[in-house]
Amino acid sequence: MEGKQLDKHLKRIGEDIWLIEDDRDNLKLTYRGKEIISSKKSPFQQVDIVDLYDFGKCLVLDGVVQTTVLDGYIYNEMISHIPIVTHDYPRDVLIIGGGDCGAANEVLKYEEVQSVDVVEIDEVVVKECIEHLPEISDTVPLDERVNFIFTDGVEYVKNCEKRYDVIIIDSSDPVGPAVQLFSEDFYKDVKKCLKEDGIMVCQSQSPIFNKEILRNTYKILNEYYPIVRVYKAVVPSYPGGMWSFTLASLKYDPVNADTSKLKLNTLYVNREIFEACFKLPNIVKECLIEAANK
Repeated sequence: MEGKQLDKHLKRIGEDIWLIEDDRDNLKLTYRGKEIISSKKSPFQQVDIVDLYDFGKCLVLDGVVQTTVLDGYIYNEMISHIPIVTHDYPRDVLIIGGGDCGAANEVLKYEEVQSVDVVEIDEVVVKECIEHLPEISDTVPLDERVNFIFTDGVEYVKNCEKRYDVIIIDSSDPVGPAVQLFSEDFYKDVKKCLKEDGIMVCQSQSPIFNKEILRNTYKILNEYYPIVRVYKAVVPSYPGGMWSFTLASLKYDPVNADTSKLKLNTLYVNREIFEACFKLPNIVKECLIEAANK
């Protein structure tokens, strides 16, 4: 990458490369980097693979860190294993987004899963992660159960005729191409794509900095599903550290899940984490009470 003009979120200061992430115009996260491995402009966004000193190689979209080798497994395990284990027999899985292939890699650990459709709007993201982040994408490109569909996830669920046991919405922040993945119309269409006992899960942002997104997600899903559970994890590379996920189910309650089914080849999630992640701090509980009373 020598000699190439850097994008605005990447700066050279002396001998060092610095990645500067701007969160909501209120917070700047600055990472010291070793090397810009790849930098490409897709039809949708700026796609960079950067090697950072603390976090290792990472995927950066429009200047925002999406996943890192150091801690990306935390997010990917939590958004994947929780719904898969909750469902009695998850055969068909849909992942919307998830271009780094991390969520798909976790889902494929379960032998009962027969098909994984990954609907990602940006093919460049998938290609870059497969080439430069094999620590995250792993064997996903080689697994015959995986079907990549490069299209808009919003349009896909609107017109989809296939029905799924589990739908994982692995979206980036609600800006740019991901904005509609947080809308009520989208969530309604997602429900239409589920089987009668289906489960969907989405990332619902920081419960500290993005309360309105969490509140709105919880409120919408409660209108369409009998069982809605918010759970949490700590992801160091995400602003605020604590991150939320919202699971909505037509039949199965994750609180009653058989955690003995949980795979052991994980780095973060285990039976204790599975059970404890639904124990929420008071500040999050208050947020959900506010959503329920709106």
